[in-house]
Amino acid sequence: MGRFLQRAGLVIGLIALVIQFAITIPASMAAGRGLLGSIVFYFSFFTVLTNIGAVLVHASLASPAGYAWFPAFAGRRIRAGVAVAITLVFIVYRTVLAGLWQPEGLFLLCDILLHYVTPPLFVLWWLIAGADGGTRWRDIPWWMIYPLAYLACVLIRAPFAGEVPYPFLDVAKDGEASVAISSLAITALFVALSMLAVLADHGIGRLRR
Repeated sequence: MGRFLQRAGLVIGLIALVIQFAITIPASMAAGRGLLGSIVFYFSFFTVLTNIGAVLVHASLASPAGYAWFPAFAGRRIRAGVAVAITLVFIVYRTVLAGLWQPEGLFLLCDILLHYVTPPLFVLWWLIAGADGGTRWRDIPWWMIYPLAYLACVLIRAPFAGEVPYPFLDVAKDGEASVAISSLAITALFVALSMLAVLADHGIGRLRR
């Protein structure tokens, strides 16, 4: 089952990311961005970056060649951190963002795959085959680097780009206080999920022993 989930996550995640790239770039250029700006826009989404991380974890463990290319993503710390981040993707999208737009066609397909299919696939794979009881509470600060660095990049880029990937990060529209509250709430959710991941990993480790 673990091998099946790993391969399914790798194939579905890669297909979804490629299709999303193929449809985002021309749509973004049609909206007035240049090619480079459209590529940056594509990689500005936490969903895309986290799904790339999930694909790299699967790829690093799928074969010796994959491990040779992406050895860092095979480690237990990265596996668990990606599980936390992709769970955050699912929760925030489902509760905050899903009702803000109505995608159609291939955009709808990618929306479903990247937000509703790959997250549970990865988390289920991690629970079955990726968790080994080796995570530690001190891993949580390391996991926090990713979302905090992402937030910093988005806020620094916003005045120059004139846009943000997510509406709750729009300082120009909603003000600093609103963005701060949203950021703190999501950060707290990430910390809570991280603690849950460590507890789950320890429980799985005890069961296996």
